[in-house]
Parts: sequence; structure tokens; C-alpha cells
Amino acid sequence: MRTQRLTAIGCALLWSASLSAQTRTVAPETGIVTWETQAHGVTLLMAQILPDQARAFYGNRGLPTAATEAYAKACVFMTVLRNDSAPGAVHFRQADWSVVTASGEQPPIVAAEWLKRFESDQLTQSARIAFRWAQFPPEQTYQPGGDWNQGMLTAGLPPGSKFDLIARWDIDGKPFEGRLKDVQCAK
Repeated sequence: MRTQRLTAIGCALLWSASLSAQTRTVAPETGIVTWETQAHGVTLLMAQILPDQARAFYGNRGLPTAATEAYAKACVFMTVLRNDSAPGAVHFRQADWSVVTASGEQPPIVAAEWLKRFESDQLTQSARIAFRWAQFPPEQTYQPGGDWNQGMLTAGLPPGSKFDLIARWDIDGKPFEGRLKDVQCAK
């Protein structure tokens, strides 16, 4: 019994040692908030993108006004996932991630879903490519030693909403997750 208790305590200490506290920073010149955490050798970061920033970015890349407006109001973040020191390749599927609010859970809106929503807006090929390339990838594998990517991710919530993001990945087939708490959509 004592050995089992010590083993459980040891496992809990090893697990908690692989996590670090979440940080929240505010850029003084813009008021944009960034949330960051490390879990199991992986860094997860989300920084608010203001609706006007999203409008300007996609308006200048040829997205029609209706498509740009719908996207800009869907709670946009610049998102980074990085394999800093995981003991193997980190693989994720954005469809496995969860945006958690008091009313439930939903996955973030992936680029393919946005492109379906934009069908009636008749995006040009160049606007479609610009949109897709700026999005956080729907699935990716990052090698050990700092391999990473970034892109825009939408929570699909109204401006000002608060949520937790649970990012799930596997390292050599073993499941892990990281959580950002009390993330807030820009207004």
C-alpha cells in the first residue's frame, strides 16, 4: 500500500513538473492580450487579433466585405504551437481541440469550415489561397528541438467572450493536452 501511494505521488510530481504556470501579458501600446503555457515540452500561445486587424488583413487580400466581416467577428487569435522539449514528435489535429465556455464545448472553426461558409461570397482563387495560408494548420507534426508553426485560429464566439482552450496532441502516439484558461476574445 505504501509503495502504491509513493508511486502515485511520484507520478503526480513528474506530471506537474512537466507543466508550467500560464502567463498573461498585455501590450501597453495596443492593449492586445497574449496567453501562454507550457505542457509536456510543448508551448501553446494565443494572442488576440482585433476585429479591425482581421478586417484589414483579409480585406487587403481580396476577401469580400461580407466574408471578412463574418471572420473578424468570430474571435480571432494568432496561435502558436511549438515542440520545445517533448521527448518525440508532437502531432495534433485541430478538430480534437476544445473551446470551453459555461454553455458547453465546441472545436475551433477550422479553415475548411470557413471556406465552406464563404462559398456564397465567391472568393477568388488568390483570396482563397491567402485565407488558407494564414490559418493555423488543421493538422501538423512538429519534430523535437523547437519545430513550430503559427496561424490564425477562430473560437467562433462573439467579441468579448471568455473561454478556456484545450489543445490536444500526441507524442509518439501517447495523448497529452495543454489548457489556456480565461482567454478573452478581443472587442
